[in-house]
Amino acid sequence: MNSAELSPRQVVTRPQIDSRWLRWPVLALATAALFLGALPDLRAKGDSDKATPPNLTVDTKAPNREGSLPRSFAPVVQKVSASVVQVFTSTRPKPMPGFNQEDPFNFPFGNPAPRRGMSPRQNGAGSGVIVSKEGYLLTNNHVVEGADDVRIKLADGRELPAKVIGRDDKTDVAVLKVNADNLSAATFADSDRIEVGDVVLAVGNPFGIGQTVTMGIISATSRATFGLPYEDFIQTDAAINPGNSGGALIDSDGRLIGINTAIISRSGGNQGIGFAIPANIARDVLEALVTDGKVTRGYLGVLPQDVTPAIARKLGLKDNGGALLAEVTDRSPAEKAGLASGDVVTEFNGKPIRDARHLRLEVARVKPGESANVRIRREDDAKVIKVTVRERPDEQELSKSGNSKDADEGTLNGVGVTDLNAQNRRENRIPERVKGVLVTEVEEDSPAWTAGLRTGDVILELNKQAVTSADETVRLTENPKDKTTLLKVYTPAAAKTGGTTRFLVVDESKAQ
Repeated sequence: MNSAELSPRQVVTRPQIDSRWLRWPVLALATAALFLGALPDLRAKGDSDKATPPNLTVDTKAPNREGSLPRSFAPVVQKVSASVVQVFTSTRPKPMPGFNQEDPFNFPFGNPAPRRGMSPRQNGAGSGVIVSKEGYLLTNNHVVEGADDVRIKLADGRELPAKVIGRDDKTDVAVLKVNADNLSAATFADSDRIEVGDVVLAVGNPFGIGQTVTMGIISATSRATFGLPYEDFIQTDAAINPGNSGGALIDSDGRLIGINTAIISRSGGNQGIGFAIPANIARDVLEALVTDGKVTRGYLGVLPQDVTPAIARKLGLKDNGGALLAEVTDRSPAEKAGLASGDVVTEFNGKPIRDARHLRLEVARVKPGESANVRIRREDDAKVIKVTVRERPDEQELSKSGNSKDADEGTLNGVGVTDLNAQNRRENRIPERVKGVLVTEVEEDSPAWTAGLRTGDVILELNKQAVTSADETVRLTENPKDKTTLLKVYTPAAAKTGGTTRFLVVDESKAQ
């Protein structure tokens, strides 16, 4: 589910707590579909030296799924309880816009705090997980974002200042470091091996009351709920409440499988729908921030889209799995390797690809300079192409939302098209490289409208045949083999950030 599907009283919340309230609403995260790349992320001020990689313990065995539930999970909790900490943040008062801090009336009667024109001090609390004996911790970006001071409280009662090593707002992961002896580090599990129904425990600091453990199961995997560029959440019904943000989600063997990060709730408290960042994603971010000071993700240079049932039928695919490449960027790693628009990626680096989002996640995990094997379906052939992934060349990102366009009669009824010329290119921000026909009209409630075709789109291909004139496009719709039309469409952007390309199927077989 996404926030647009919630009833009016439902609230999507990040389970972090502020001293003034006992619940926080979810952060307003901007949805940005990526062009399979990423930008550098934040690191601690003044920390420019490349550090030694963290010393992590990783156990890749699958969870134990044999036997019945134990009478007690105490031995499991004891393995990890010392690794889970409370995180306290403080943000110092800052000048508010419009106030002159030189004005002596900002300091009435010599009392410097609180001062007129200064925002109040903000205090917050969350959770964190120690993952190395050198003192590295994982928590959520939204727990420490904007904080001036960060402190942690260990399970043994020690309170220590913590340094923010780096933050990655694209996954909501942050890395902290403390200097202390006798730290207990959690063991990472392979979060790719978890399954729906596995027993899990959530350990954290709900409502700031101290370490608390709750039990549940994995309710779902691979959730995309909050609009983060890279999200692949584990869903659980283990109770997660405000303040649990950054805490540990562990399996029945006491291994870390996720970092608790968000809930969906009508009340602001637990209602059985909580989400955790998979441990594998958190570990990748941790290692990158510690060693490089930023997260550099792989860039392929393709614009993928999901394979809908209609597209699968039109392309002759057996199922809806994989990611359809709507566009391949010029001079990109994908183009140099031989990938082309219309290819369906079914496997990347040995992992089956479910959809476009899954492809983005897997490409992002490849370090620039490394090679990956991409299994594709092209026409009736299956082949493997080796691609050398590189770092994203700039920060421009393309939106995945495109629309479609097409012809006039026979099929695509209710659609009007015209040739592209200098004037309508300029009016619609259509670059010279885009070759096709401009959609001038789409009747509402027509099959083309339902499929997503809109005025201003450019039809590039009709049933896999490139079109360059309105007459040619009309001719291709006059005597169709069937009443479904596969379109390749370019949609101009509202600003000068570049448009998007995608495939869609217009089905007129049931039209009256």
